[in-house]
Amino acid sequence: MSETASYPDATVKAYDAIAFRYAEMVRGWLDGVPLDRAVLSAFAEVVRAAGAGPVAEVGCGPGHVTAHLRDLGLAAFGVDLSPVMIGIARDAYPDLRFEIGSMAALDLADGELGGIVSWYSVIHTPPRELPAYFREFRRALTPGGHLLLAFFEADGGPLAVFDHKVAPAYRWPIDDLAEVARDAGFTEFGRMLRAPGADERFRRGHLLLRLP
Repeated sequence: MSETASYPDATVKAYDAIAFRYAEMVRGWLDGVPLDRAVLSAFAEVVRAAGAGPVAEVGCGPGHVTAHLRDLGLAAFGVDLSPVMIGIARDAYPDLRFEIGSMAALDLADGELGGIVSWYSVIHTPPRELPAYFREFRRALTPGGHLLLAFFEADGGPLAVFDHKVAPAYRWPIDDLAEVARDAGFTEFGRMLRAPGADERFRRGHLLLRLP
């Protein structure tokens, strides 16, 4: 995907504009979602067991999930296209590494990572562009590396765009998203679906994937 395309530029501007409000909104959010924490813990356990290298949270926003991954024992760092988000993350977690960059073209050597977490970070990506993201994730991961995806799930419906509060986003049928990842060379070893919480509109999907 070319970073000159209009949708990443528009999405970055939208997140820059609401970055401080967004950071306040998600502060402490993980405390109230035990199933989400369980998925992150499972991911951390398999990555630690593999001992294969650092973990990048791509589209890290204000850094709260990156910090949680660190607390789970991972050598985690964050990458995001939004300069304002990266500034907030660096101020909040000065002991962690945060970089401005694109998950479509990671500034990393081939096979450098043991894991990647994409926590609602590909939700704004037009479906035709998504395979390129997965190919880039595969390039940056070591053989046997792990990938965790979190996304809005279609709940029995088709792939569809919706009016996300920041920028247009997509709800994916979990089987369809798993197929895109499989076509890029990933193998699924776990999934979790949960119902929306009191302040959430849609079911949440999670896929745990690894490379051969």
